Amino acid sequence: MDDDFELPTSSNMDEEMDIPEDDPVSPILKVGEEKEIGKNGLKKKLVKEGEGWETPSTGDEVEVHYTGTLLDGTKFDSSRDRETPFKFKLGQGQVIKGWDEGIKTMKKGENAIFTIPPELAYGESGSPPTIPPNATLQFDVELLSWTSVKDICKDGGIFKKILVEGEKWENPKDLDEVFVKYEAHLEDGRLVSRSEGVEFTVGEGYFCPALAKAVKTMKKGEKVLLTVKPKYAFGENGRPAIGDEAAVPPNASLQITLELVSWKTVSDVTKDMKVLKKILKEGEGYDRPNDGTVVQGHDEELFEFKVDEEQVIDGLDRAVKMMKKGEVALVTIQPEYAFGATESPQELAVVPANSTVYYEIEMVSFVKEKESWEMNTQEKIEAAGKKKEEGNILFKAGKYERASKRYEKAVKFIEYDSTFSDEEKQQAKLLKITCNLNNAACKLKLKDYKQAEKLCTKVLELDSRNVKALYRRVQAYINLVDLDLAEHDIKKALEIDPDNRDVKAEYKVLKEKVKEYNKKDAQFYGSIFAKMNKLEQARARKQEAVPMAIDSKA
Repeated sequence: MDDDFELPTSSNMDEEMDIPEDDPVSPILKVGEEKEIGKNGLKKKLVKEGEGWETPSTGDEVEVHYTGTLLDGTKFDSSRDRETPFKFKLGQGQVIKGWDEGIKTMKKGENAIFTIPPELAYGESGSPPTIPPNATLQFDVELLSWTSVKDICKDGGIFKKILVEGEKWENPKDLDEVFVKYEAHLEDGRLVSRSEGVEFTVGEGYFCPALAKAVKTMKKGEKVLLTVKPKYAFGENGRPAIGDEAAVPPNASLQITLELVSWKTVSDVTKDMKVLKKILKEGEGYDRPNDGTVVQGHDEELFEFKVDEEQVIDGLDRAVKMMKKGEVALVTIQPEYAFGATESPQELAVVPANSTVYYEIEMVSFVKEKESWEMNTQEKIEAAGKKKEEGNILFKAGKYERASKRYEKAVKFIEYDSTFSDEEKQQAKLLKITCNLNNAACKLKLKDYKQAEKLCTKVLELDSRNVKALYRRVQAYINLVDLDLAEHDIKKALEIDPDNRDVKAEYKVLKEKVKEYNKKDAQFYGSIFAKMNKLEQARARKQEAVPMAIDSKA
């Protein structure tokens, strides 16, 4: 706009007019149609439709052409006449409020006429000599483009302006290793730091806090300009000069150009930071191995193993289940998931006790076990029976967690039996009962009493007189201290099988538990009553200690 014609800021107008901060709703308009935007009298008439569906947001830098007129057609300003588009930051009070509200409803390339009441323009004072007091204005506006500017931390500490759009939609996470280029300057243009390529872990950060904050919002190949307040730069202390790089004074803001070239995804396989998988080369597709999959890998030489069969160390077993075909990864495995606290002789070397080990692996190929939806009904029953037998072998070996997984998988094969014949339904029912009972035994061994109780309940829904299910549910209830429920189940089990030794023995355990808890209750309440009694006695002594008043004239 002309040097002698300045739009007052929104903040000034708000102070004069006390306008509410309602966000306008973008109306759906046809060409030639006019509608009101918001509740303050702003109107928009669509002249030409824009592209796509996106509209600019608060903080974005927009570029427009416009012509401003009074209602009688008198033109008072035009960027078109100057042949220079006008740029400003949306929603920052750099233009009148009617512009801030109206332009955020526009799409790229859209042309609209806004009729702006005085309350959203120049109000009672006008803008002499061109705008009279209480003037309603019309602006013919074309939105040429905008540059997205985001307040990353929502506190005004880091503003991000996208210079080059990135690829896809993923962003780096804290564990990932990013490779970036950057250049940082003070507000007066002096160079503070520059790198044509540096790699760092996002969570650990680099140079100043703003870099790590920013890269977590960026896509691969994205290039941005960061405006960084001292809080996310070097704060109150600043930073001394380093080599050719200038010092950063205390409480200085920075301008940082940052490009996210690439990154390596790092996954916490075990959710305890003890097995980490860093992707060195992306794999193909979406498919990954599951338990029972035969995997072909490459670690200096080709090798093959079956997942979840203890043919390799636990950490490696878990990591390959997160790999795709063709993927190359570096896997870091701490002792708990590797060779543990004992020395372990291997083919090429002896692994010392408590060693962290590293594997660089290429997933050459894998053949997954058939999924249930790929099987006919008889194959499902056979697969369930096979998993049950595998579970039994693992249970006898004391490998309760792995056994539990086998029983769970067996039940999944036959979970939905609507297409089964009557004979197959009966087979499936017996398998469900056996697998859920055995799984409940695993859960009791693993001290997962809540799951044990749920599994026993599933069995009793199929067979209400199943003594084993009642017996194991009693054990779960005792450990969950649901003694009334335990007593109910044990009495029912004894009604069905009065001579069952295990049930009788568990009944004795239950009775002892009840006595123990009754004793604890008695002690607890006895302690409370004793304390109350002491308090009463103390109060009584206090009252006795008060001296009696006497009449000295008596």
